[in-house]
Amino acid sequence: MKIKQFAEKFQLTTDTVRYYEKEGLLQPQKQDNGYRVYDATCEHTMKFIIVLRQLGFTLQEIKHLLTLEQKPISTACNEETVQLFSTKIAQIEQQLRFYQHALHSLQLTKTLMADGQFEENQEKIALLIEDMYQNLLEGRG
Repeated sequence: MKIKQFAEKFQLTTDTVRYYEKEGLLQPQKQDNGYRVYDATCEHTMKFIIVLRQLGFTLQEIKHLLTLEQKPISTACNEETVQLFSTKIAQIEQQLRFYQHALHSLQLTKTLMADGQFEENQEKIALLIEDMYQNLLEGRG
């Protein structure tokens, strides 16, 4: 498929698709007339990119993983991939702890504000916000 259809399929702009190509993430086939053709391999790669971006991987990390995927299978390649995933898992777990804490704080804040109780609970609510802010500063968010 051509770039417009490919971009629409993945709800991207054609500029984004071109950027991914420029960065070496996508490698469509080029026809003699200069048109790019995005095949099943490009679709697989795009799904990979979308999922990993949603998980918080940077484009450099994704590019590195795609490079590793193209190399022959080896112990060193496997260990490098596992290390990158381990690092990302730790980051996601840290974010998850923050969001769980934040969700609890927001639920408590909502309860404290229910039925017009904001004024009498304003100090408690401010402390909850301060606590969430301190969690952000400590790298838990």
